[in-house]
Amino acid sequence: MGKIDKGVKCTVLNCSKDALRSISASKVGAAGLKVGSERRAYLCKEHYKDYKKATRKDRTLEKWRYQSSR
Repeated sequence: MGKIDKGVKCTVLNCSKDALRSISASKVGAAGLKVGSERRAYLCKEHYKDYKKATRKDRTLEKWRYQSSR
């Protein structure tokens, strides 16, 4: 049973909703979301959606990079 199942809250500043995903805090910080100084960032549904939007271009470039190396 992980922290998400136990009911941890979203770690983005000024948000107190239940978390849905756990992602590295450095990746979330690079995406532009304000999180605390923890190792893991716990994101609610809305902030996870914002994270995905902010990293869409990077994920696409990584996917293309690995597809062309085959």
